[in-house]
Formats: sequence, structure tokens, C-alpha cells
Amino acid sequence: MADSAHQPGPVADLWEWQFEGACRTTSPEVFFHPEGERGPARRRRDERAKTVCAGCPVLQRCRTHALTVREPYGVWGGMTEEERAAHYEQEDAAPPRRHPGG
Repeated sequence: MADSAHQPGPVADLWEWQFEGACRTTSPEVFFHPEGERGPARRRRDERAKTVCAGCPVLQRCRTHALTVREPYGVWGGMTEEERAAHYEQEDAAPPRRHPGG
């Protein structure tokens, strides 16, 4: 018999935070740019999305999710695709962390 103490929790627990997202009442087009969108139009759309994110009760969980799974598209947790890419570059360039006693 499997030891249930070491089994993962319900999958819904991993995603339930999304039900609390401020984005649920906003059109997805605010968070995901259309093909070819550039310049001022894209910056304005990104800023609208970030405004929604700024008041979101699950902003940090959303951002953590996006950074962990390396979401390639859209505004997640108040970060644009470009901001996440810069974060990954910085993270990948950082020297490895040393563990105490290691």
C-alpha cells in the first residue's frame, strides 16, 4: 500500500489561486499582445495589464508561477515577457548559491 503522507495534494490546490485573480474579469487581450503589436500600442496595453495586476490579491503567486514555469507569453504577475526574460538572464548569469556546510 502506498504511503499517502508522501503523495501530492489535489491538483486543484496548485491552481486554485487563479480563481482570485483580478484578471478574471478583464479581457485576455489586455494581457496577451496580438501578432505584430509593437511600440506605443504594446506599451499602453502592457501598462493596462500591469494596472490590473497591481491591485490583484494573488499577484505574488501569479508572478512566482510565471517565473517558475518560464511563461513565454503575456503579462503575468505584473511582469511583461521582456521583464521576465531579463529576470531569467540575470538569474542564469548569477553565480551558483553555496549551501552552508557545502
